[in-house]
Amino acid sequence: MSDHARVKTVKRCNYRAIPILYSKSHADIQNLTLQLLLDLEHSAICELTPRYSRAAALHNIQKLKSAVLSEGFDLSLVQPILASAISCTPDNDIWESINDAVTEYTHASSQQIQRVHNTSSFATLSEHHQYIDQILKAEIGPLYVGIPQFYSAFFGCVSGLQEASRAVFQRCRKGINPLFVADMWEGWPGDANQEDILTWLSDLTDKLADLSKDYRPESAQLRRPVARPNRPIQGSKEEHKLEIGFVSDINAGKDTKCLWAETLVAGVLKSNPTADTAARTWLDLGRSAREVLAAQDTRRFVLGFAICGSFMRTWTFDRLGGVASDRSDINTNGLQFVFSVLGFLWISDEQYWFDPTIIITEDGRRFIEIEQDGQVQRLFLEGVIKRTPCIAGRATTCWKAYREDDPGIPLVVKDSWQDTEHDEEGRLLQEATNAGVVNVARYYYHSTVCVRGKVDDVRYNIRGGLDIRTATTLHHSEQAEAPSAGASVANAQHKGQSTDRPNIERPYSQDRAFLPPSKRPRLSSPNDISEKPSNRIHRRVIMRDYGKPIYTASTHSILLAALEGCITGHQSLHKAGILHRDISPHNLMINENKNNNNNPSWPAFLIDLDLAIKEQRDIPAPESNGSKTGTRPFMAIGALMGEKHSFMHDLESFFWVLFWICVHYEAPGSKGRSRAVAIFDRWNFVDTDDLAVMKQGFVFSEVDFLRWADKYFTLYYKPLVSCVNALREVVFPNGHRWTVEDLGLYERMKEVLRAGREDKMIDSMLKKRSLSL
Repeated sequence: MSDHARVKTVKRCNYRAIPILYSKSHADIQNLTLQLLLDLEHSAICELTPRYSRAAALHNIQKLKSAVLSEGFDLSLVQPILASAISCTPDNDIWESINDAVTEYTHASSQQIQRVHNTSSFATLSEHHQYIDQILKAEIGPLYVGIPQFYSAFFGCVSGLQEASRAVFQRCRKGINPLFVADMWEGWPGDANQEDILTWLSDLTDKLADLSKDYRPESAQLRRPVARPNRPIQGSKEEHKLEIGFVSDINAGKDTKCLWAETLVAGVLKSNPTADTAARTWLDLGRSAREVLAAQDTRRFVLGFAICGSFMRTWTFDRLGGVASDRSDINTNGLQFVFSVLGFLWISDEQYWFDPTIIITEDGRRFIEIEQDGQVQRLFLEGVIKRTPCIAGRATTCWKAYREDDPGIPLVVKDSWQDTEHDEEGRLLQEATNAGVVNVARYYYHSTVCVRGKVDDVRYNIRGGLDIRTATTLHHSEQAEAPSAGASVANAQHKGQSTDRPNIERPYSQDRAFLPPSKRPRLSSPNDISEKPSNRIHRRVIMRDYGKPIYTASTHSILLAALEGCITGHQSLHKAGILHRDISPHNLMINENKNNNNNPSWPAFLIDLDLAIKEQRDIPAPESNGSKTGTRPFMAIGALMGEKHSFMHDLESFFWVLFWICVHYEAPGSKGRSRAVAIFDRWNFVDTDDLAVMKQGFVFSEVDFLRWADKYFTLYYKPLVSCVNALREVVFPNGHRWTVEDLGLYERMKEVLRAGREDKMIDSMLKKRSLSL
């Protein structure tokens, strides 16, 4: 550490004895540590001893800076670093202290959560708010910050934006009362108070929009800035608040009551300039982006911005995660600020935000057009069936639909963002239908969505081919095993590759931040440079079967019959050489209107072949590579342990689906609401190895299982205890897991379910219950 850096640290401390260091406030220690770390970055790191490489030291400093700014960080971890700097100990002691702090912090983080998945994968509505932040971090994955070509990628196609920005900025500097004087915007609140910034930004946006009318009069007032920093936005299950943003209501004021469905650009405000590099700031913005994506069923990505002090950075959150621009000072780079604001005002909804293939009629109806057998068909979207609330991942959206010329027959339109390494769901579904598979949603049509004449993918069509390796900062979420970014766990693909998002850490070198953009080296390491950056493609599948989730069954008998039908569907699919691999309540459907000619769907059927694979039975099965595929609470014990996925694992998952329904649902039909049961809701996020052990404890002993069932089954489902126990006995014979594949298990499970339907005890128990009410 240079003498100059030591002197600066001692002067900032302004105390003569190290013991006083331990009496300083949290804010003082935090600020002092950040200043010291910044000094260390610029000091003579090249003088480090061979034990500490330049790259390793800078990596530790960057990680420690993010940690210090995060909520709940134990600042006692950095006090030895400050003490070493003040007391003029040898340089090695300082680097040892930094290394120790990073090691201890990383260990503490890993103890909090070791395996996480994405925010869409909670099996119940009780989403465990205390874990949402950690899971959101893992869902987003690496955040690529400081990408030099960001603005050209997202605003470059906005006609006339660059020329208009220059002209408007020049007008801001002229006149009797110029808006921009001496590298400072007029009226800029120096303390960066949220309310003051909102007022200032709202007023300035109006003025910039007015000045830009000569260049694009039709769009100068399409959007308005708004903020509700102390009030949740409507349309969310969570009490999340949008600090600031742009909305589609042109009459909105800064305090206007608004909806997430109206939010176009999300923003965050922080008074502290150093918050720009804080994980918490990025997480707040990511949470808002998640709300916007969940509320707007045709939204493809979300633009956002963070203003920290006078620093501004623009973000994009899409189905691969988050990328951000270089940061710029609003005052010293006024032109960039004008460019950003006009970009938010001018950017085209149809071209950039929403899916333009979903067309809106004058009377507000929505439709898509497909071509089959040389004929164009118009399919009207009747309503949203499902919109997965997540950022990165498949982000599945399903609509109930009908043909314009046959409105009585329901169809289902499913859009998702599939990993390019996965088999296309549409092709698998088409193959299954052509093979005569029963009780699986039948194929109608599939395609790859195109926008602006190009395949709608994230890497090229949304991000414009941005090279994430040019980022100045690669911020990793909590270092944890991050399963699939969908409703499911998928730690490795069937092709032996990493899954939806690589689990490989991509190291980077901080010293690229000191180079001009044209000279920044690409992110490189033996682990990441050889790996093609991930990508997701927008796929559309249309199915001829419509139903509701199996847990909405109106009676016990119908529920068991539906489960039997779905097992038959899985058996038929397996015979056709396709393995489902994601048996869960939302993928088992029921149609109680079969006798109604308006819904000729299967009475019970499977959906969602997103994670399905073709089985190659003529090729010897390879050894398991540790892949783990499925929706966590319903995964088989062996699948949780990394065994090669078998149809036997899926059959066990049917048991866990029935068990879960009996624990969580208190009434039949659509009136049934999922209740929170802490001991089982933990299955959503607990480590997969731990979950395997937990599940064994529930099923390997009949006495214990009956005790647990009596304690946790809802009153409504208590009559099914004997049936579920009988199913347990055939799935886990003699209290053991299977060791050899057995096709006979299909029929044995269906026999148990048929016997359960015919059990007179069910009806008698229900009758007794009704008499007691």
